[in-house]
Amino acid sequence: MQQGRPAGRIVRFGSFEADFGEGKLTKGGIRIRLQEQPLQILALLLEHPGQLVTREEIRQRLWSCDTFVEFDDALNTAVRKLRAALNDSADNPRFLETVPRRGYRFIAPVAWMQEPQAAAPVRYRIGRRAYLWSAAALIVAAAAVGGYRRLHRPGFQITPKDTIVLADFSNSTGDVVFDDTLKTALNVSLRQSPFLNVLSDSEIAKALQQMTRPASTKLTPDVAREVCQRASSKAYLAGSIGSLGSEYVVGLKAVNCQSGDTLAQEQGTATSKEKVLEALGEAASRLRGELGESLATVQKFDVPLEQATTSSLEALKALSQGRKASDEKGPAAALPYDQRAIALDPNFAMAYRAVGIDYTNLSELGRASEYFSKAFQLREHASEREKLTISADYYSYATGELDKAAQSFQEEMEIYPREDAAYVNLGLVYAALGQYEKATEITRQVARHAPEAVSEYENLANYALALQRYDETRQVIHEAQVRKVDDFILHNASYALAFGASDLAAMADQKRWFASKAEFENVGLALESDTEAFRGHLHKARELTRKAVDSAIRADNKESGAVYLAISAQREAAFGNATQARLTAAETLKLAPASQGAASEAALALAMAGDTARAEFLAQDLRRRFPLDTQVQSLWLPAIEGQLALDKKKPTAALNVLQAASAVEFGQIPFVNNISCLYSVYVRGEAYLAAGQAEAAAAEFQKILAHSGIVWNCWTGALGHLGVARANALQVRTSQGADADAARVRALAAYKDFLTLWKDGDPEISILKQAKAEYAKLQ
Repeated sequence: MQQGRPAGRIVRFGSFEADFGEGKLTKGGIRIRLQEQPLQILALLLEHPGQLVTREEIRQRLWSCDTFVEFDDALNTAVRKLRAALNDSADNPRFLETVPRRGYRFIAPVAWMQEPQAAAPVRYRIGRRAYLWSAAALIVAAAAVGGYRRLHRPGFQITPKDTIVLADFSNSTGDVVFDDTLKTALNVSLRQSPFLNVLSDSEIAKALQQMTRPASTKLTPDVAREVCQRASSKAYLAGSIGSLGSEYVVGLKAVNCQSGDTLAQEQGTATSKEKVLEALGEAASRLRGELGESLATVQKFDVPLEQATTSSLEALKALSQGRKASDEKGPAAALPYDQRAIALDPNFAMAYRAVGIDYTNLSELGRASEYFSKAFQLREHASEREKLTISADYYSYATGELDKAAQSFQEEMEIYPREDAAYVNLGLVYAALGQYEKATEITRQVARHAPEAVSEYENLANYALALQRYDETRQVIHEAQVRKVDDFILHNASYALAFGASDLAAMADQKRWFASKAEFENVGLALESDTEAFRGHLHKARELTRKAVDSAIRADNKESGAVYLAISAQREAAFGNATQARLTAAETLKLAPASQGAASEAALALAMAGDTARAEFLAQDLRRRFPLDTQVQSLWLPAIEGQLALDKKKPTAALNVLQAASAVEFGQIPFVNNISCLYSVYVRGEAYLAAGQAEAAAAEFQKILAHSGIVWNCWTGALGHLGVARANALQVRTSQGADADAARVRALAAYKDFLTLWKDGDPEISILKQAKAEYAKLQ
C-alpha cells in the first residue's frame, strides 16, 4: 500500500490537524484515534482538496484486494470510521462529500504547513492591547486551514472553578452592526461549554464600581485585565474584527490577566458579512479546546453559532442592545429592542425568551406566557444550554407544570453546575410549591460557588419572610443594600417587613421609593391599598386601588391593574358588598380578558359575591385553558369550586373539593407581589363553620394567622381573626361546662383582636357591624 504523502507533512483543516509523519490526527491538541486505512484515505483526499477522488483511484493507490466486493465493503467501512472521527455527516458534510457511485471529495479549506518554499509562518505580537492584523498576515491567514492560525501556551490550564472575562470587541471595519453584537454572540458560544465560566455582568459591574468607573465602561483589553484581576478570574478574552477587501477576519485572544501573556489565539475568515458568525463560532470552538476543555464536551455542546442565535446580525445587535438596556434601565427599556430582534428574525428563539423575561419582570405574565411558548416552539434554533432554559421557562410560565420546570432546572444544573440562574429559578419553583426551606437551600448554593453574585438576595428575603425569620430577612436586605442591589422585589419585602412590625415610618420610606419609579408606582399603591383594607379603611382602599390601576395602565401593565381590581372585588365580597364586588370583577375581566391571574382572582371574587353562573364559567375556562398548571389545579380551582359549593349551601361538597390540602396552598403567587392570601385555607375554614365543625374551622383560620410572613397585608389576614372568633363562638353554642367557658374566653379574645384591628374602620362595612353585634351578644 502506497503512502498518500511523504513523511513529515502536517496539514490543517477546520479545527483538525493531521501529522502524517507521525501518523496521528488531533483536534484542539487532543489526539483522535484513527486506524491506518481511514488515515491513508484522509491523506489521499487532502492531497487533492476540492477535487473528485474516484473509488478506483483509491483502490489502485491504497488497496490490494482481490475482488471489488471485498474492496467496496472495506472502503465503506473505512469512510464511516473517518467520518466518525471528524464528527462529519454524509447528509450534511463539512469535510467529506460523497459523489454517488463515483467517489469522494474533500470540501473544506486545506493548508499543508510544511510545503517546500512555503511562506514564513505568521508571527503574532504578544501584548496587553487588542491586536491588529497586518495585510500580509491577513493574506497568509486567509490561505490557512479553515482561515486560521493558532498560538497556544501548553503550560496554561483553566479549571471548571475559574472564570474568564469577555472584553469588548475591537471593530476596525467601520460597520456598527458588529458593535456589542459579536460579544453577545461569543458569550452565547462560550456558554455552551460546561467547562468554561464567563464572569457575569453583575460581577463585572461590581469590579468597575471598585475601579470608580461607570457600569457602561467599555471593556478594552486594559480595562478587562483589571476587571479580571479584581474578580480573581483566570484570563480575559479579547476579540477583534477587521476587513480585507470583501472578506472579514475575526480574531480571538486569551490573555493571562496576571502576567499579560497571550495564552491562546485563534483566527477565522469570512467571505461575507453573513458568514462572520459562522467564522466566530468556529474560532470559539477551537479556542475552547485550547483552553483545556475536553474534545468530548466541545463536540457534544457545540451548536453552530448562527443556529444557536440567528443568522441576522441586525437581530443579534437588537438583542445585544436589549440586554444592555435591561442592565442599565430595566425591563421596560429593554422591551423595544427585544421586540425588534423578533421583527428582524421571526425564528429567533432567544429573542422570544428575552421578551418573555421582560414581561415577567414587568408582572405581565399573560404576555410573557405567549413569548415563552413561542421560544419553546423554536427551541431547536438554540444551543443545548438555551434549550434547557427555554424549556424550564415554558413549564414555569406557560403551562405551569412546576414539576417539569424543576426537572429542567435540575438537568441544567447537572450539566452546568455553576449556572447561577438555574439555582435561583429552581428556588422560585420550590417557593411556588410552598417549599420555602428547599427554596432557601438551593438559592443559597449560588453564594457558595459564586460568592459575589447578587441575584439571589431578593428571593432569599421573600423566603425568609415566608418562614417568618424576620431577623434573617433584615440581614438579607442589609447585605443586598451593601451590594447596591435595588429593585422592586426587595422594596416589596422591605414594605412587608415594616408592615409586620407596624413600622409606619419604614412603610412610608418604601412608599416614597415606589412613587419615584414610574414603572413600579402601581406596586406601591396596590400595597398601600391592601394595608388600608386590612385595617378596615375600605374607602381609602378603593381610592388607592383606582390609582394603582391607572398607574399600571400608564405603565402598559394592564394585567397587574386587572389583578388589583380582582383583589378589590374579593374584599368587597368578603366585607359584605356583593353588588360592588360583581361590578369590580366585571371591570377586571374587561381590562385583561386573557390573563390567568386576573381570571383566577375574579372567579373567586364572583363566587364569594354569589354570582355562581359567571364564576362557574370562569372555573371551567381555567380548567380548559390550563389543564396542567400546578397552581390552577391545586390552589385556584379548589378555592373557587369550594366557594361555589358553599354558595349552594353544600358545605360537605365544599370540604370534599378542598380536603386535599397540600403545600401548594402556601406557595408564592407570582402575580400578587409574591404573597399568598391562603384562599383555599380561608374557604375551607368557612366550609367547616357552615358544617358546624368548630374546632376544625378554628384550626384553618389559625393557619392564616400563623403564616403572616406569607399572607402579609392580605384581607384574609384581617378576617382570619374574625374566623377564629366565630369558630370559638360556635363551640360555645355546641359545648357545655368548662369546654364552653374556655371557648367563650377564646372567642372574646379573638373578637377583641379583630375589633381592635378595625377600631377606626369604616362604620358602614357590613361585616364590621356583624362582628360588633356577635361580640356584644357573647359578652
